[in-house]
Amino acid sequence: MTEYYYRLDVGQLPDELYREPVPVKEWLQRTIACNKKEGFPKNSLNQLLPIPWDVEAERIVGISLYMVGNVLPFLLPLLCLLAFFFQSAKYVLLFVFLYTGTLFVVERFYFQPKFKKQGGIKPNDVRHNQYLFTERNITKYLSLKVVWPKSLQRPAMERTPVIYCMVPHGVAPFGITAYPIWSKLWNDQTCHWTCAPVLLKLPIISYFLKEVGYIPAKSKHILNTLTKKGDNVGLVLDGIAGMFHHGKDEVATLKARKGIVKIALRAGAPLIPVYGFGHTAMYTVVVDPFGILEWLSLTLQASLTPFFGRWGWFLGPPRRVPVTVCLGQPIKCPQIDEPTKEQVDEYHQQLLNSYQELFETHKHACGLGQKTLKFV
Repeated sequence: MTEYYYRLDVGQLPDELYREPVPVKEWLQRTIACNKKEGFPKNSLNQLLPIPWDVEAERIVGISLYMVGNVLPFLLPLLCLLAFFFQSAKYVLLFVFLYTGTLFVVERFYFQPKFKKQGGIKPNDVRHNQYLFTERNITKYLSLKVVWPKSLQRPAMERTPVIYCMVPHGVAPFGITAYPIWSKLWNDQTCHWTCAPVLLKLPIISYFLKEVGYIPAKSKHILNTLTKKGDNVGLVLDGIAGMFHHGKDEVATLKARKGIVKIALRAGAPLIPVYGFGHTAMYTVVVDPFGILEWLSLTLQASLTPFFGRWGWFLGPPRRVPVTVCLGQPIKCPQIDEPTKEQVDEYHQQLLNSYQELFETHKHACGLGQKTLKFV
């Protein structure tokens, strides 16, 4: 019987298998195959499973700390300035210190020793760092699953670095944070995700991002990773613009995103479309009617829009919703030193077509059967 798709419930992998030394065949033995061309059964990928209390609590604290850590470099200077003129600003500043300090103490001195002890001591390199307990706990918190077509099943991509193109961004694309799958499931090349260069200059946050292999979202860094290091690259293709699309339909800002196609052609690297079902359901974003916050965020390449997560928590943890990461048919790009506009347009359209196909194939299984995918 023909197998069309494969599924791995990453959040349910036993902890003893979620280790760098474990061979990939141990993971592949736990995959579920689908022999129907139309995909997995309706709502079969939309299940949220119970998790241990300490895993849930660690992610509530850890993600909240991460979120506030992203804004502190911008918020603190402003609050310190205002505190010279307004008494109320002093109280806000005190609250921010107490809030952040409490989260840090709980995460650093309770959860970190607890989960590091369970996970054991690992060598300090990118591949091992991608198995961090924090990101492992996200896979459980979101009951993370990954689905891919037969065209990606080993050994199809074993000998070539690839470019994973994820959409939508949402407030935070937590579907990518199961970092080991991108460095292990389809080939053995380490995957380096990209981020806005400004994030790699922020205190604390930049250290973490570099530890798991992030690189700046610049063409020279991406090309160097693909052609000189021979590693995979992953990027959230709609970027910050993907934070501002929340409505009855799913929206992907992709029509003008052709730069990555040119890079893929210059490197001769396959483009693999990836859709994160559930990304837009984790947070509620406050969008002003004039688009000022969106314009500022895009201009500064840093999110400046308020958002609310679980229990209406401002800059807090996401709602517990199932997230399923689905990969589409790869776009195999020939190596062309200087691709023409027509060639870029041709392969860009193939990429959009593959996104549309994967969305329509898996939306019913992921509980989004009533939605459509629109490109802007």
